[in-house]
Amino acid sequence: MISRSHSRVRRLATFGAIAASAALVLTGCSGGLAGGDNGGSSDGPIKLGMLAPFSGSEAAFGDYMKFGAQLAINEINEDGGVDGRELELVTEDDGCDATAAVAAANKLVSAGVEGSVGGYCSGATLPTLPVFKEAGISMVIPAANSTKLVGQGAFLINGTGTQQGKAAVAYAEKLGAKSVVLIDDNTDYSVDLANAFEEQAGSLNIVKRESVNPDEKDFGANINSVIDANPDFIYWTGYYQAGGLLIDQLRAAGYDGTILVGDGSVDAQLAAIAGPAIENVFGTFTRTPDMLEGGDAWVAAYTELAKADPGPYSMQTYEAVKAIAQAMTDAGSTDAEAVDKALLGLKALPLLSGDLTFAEDGSREGGGFVIVSPTGEKGAFVLSDDLS
Repeated sequence: MISRSHSRVRRLATFGAIAASAALVLTGCSGGLAGGDNGGSSDGPIKLGMLAPFSGSEAAFGDYMKFGAQLAINEINEDGGVDGRELELVTEDDGCDATAAVAAANKLVSAGVEGSVGGYCSGATLPTLPVFKEAGISMVIPAANSTKLVGQGAFLINGTGTQQGKAAVAYAEKLGAKSVVLIDDNTDYSVDLANAFEEQAGSLNIVKRESVNPDEKDFGANINSVIDANPDFIYWTGYYQAGGLLIDQLRAAGYDGTILVGDGSVDAQLAAIAGPAIENVFGTFTRTPDMLEGGDAWVAAYTELAKADPGPYSMQTYEAVKAIAQAMTDAGSTDAEAVDKALLGLKALPLLSGDLTFAEDGSREGGGFVIVSPTGEKGAFVLSDDLS
C-alpha cells in the first residue's frame, strides 16, 4: 500500500494585502463604456451572464458560482462600478447538459449580456462557445477546464485538464505508485482529464483504463476488472455522485490503496456518499480561500451574502468577474475584441488565488493545482500536499 506524503503548506501573502491590491479602482474612459456587437447599451448596468447547473446532479455548484460572482459584483459596484456603470448578474440554468446549455446561452444573448462569467461542466460549456462568439460576448470561464476549450477564444480561470493531469502524475510519482488504473465517466471533462494523465504519465505503469456509466448505481463489472489489474493507485476523473458510490464499492471489494479524484469530485458530498470508505482518498484541485493566509475574511464575506459556506468554484467565479471587469475597464469598452485583447494584456493581476496572467491560448499560466483531502469539517477538502 502506498504511504502518504504530506508536505508543509506554503503560506501565501495575507488576505488583507491581496484584497487591497486586488480591489482595483475600476475607472475607464469618460462618457461610459462602448457596447459590443450583442446590442448592449452604453448606459445602464453592464449585464454579465452566467451559465451554471441549478438543476440536476450538479445543482449545488450553481449556487456556489452564483454567490461567488455576486460577491465580486457587489464589491465592484460599491467602488463605483465599471466607469460609473454598475454590474448586474444574469443567470441561466444549463443543467450540465449540452442542449440545455445552448438554449440557455441564447437566452443570455437575448437578455443583452455583455460578458460571460459562467461554465462548470465542460461538455455543456463547449457548445456555447460559438453562441457567445457570434454575439460578440467575451467569455471568462471559472470552472470548466477541458483542453478542448483552450485556444477557442475563451479565457479559463481554472487550470486546464493538462495542468491537472500533470499534478496528478506528480503525486503518483511522489507516492511511488507501481500500478495505476484510470477510471472516467465517459463525459468530455472526465475523458479529457484521464487522457491528460496518460499522455504525461512517463514511466508510470498504467495497467488499466475503465469507463463507467455514471447513471448506474452498481459498478460491479468495472470494479471486478479494476481489482483483477491489482493497482496500488487509482485516479477517478469523473464527478462526485458516481465517485462516492465507486469509492465505496472499491473498498467493499477489497481495494485499500490510494484513490485520487479529479476536481469534479472535490466536494464534501463525496465523503457523505462514500462514508467510511473515504479514508486514503485525495483530490487534485486549485487552492481555496481556507488554504490562504487570512482567507477567512473572504469566506466570512461570502457566507454573509449567501447564508451558506462557499464551495468549489465560488472563488474562481468571483475571480472571473474581477478579471472581466478589469479588462472592460482597461479596454474602455464591452466590445468582445477589445475586451479579449485587454484580458490577454492582464499581467499578474492580483487575485485571491495568486497573480493572474493568461497565456495566448486563453489558459491560465501555471494552473495552480495542489493535492487536497476530505479531512476537513463534514468531509470538506483541505490542503494535503502543495507538490513543492
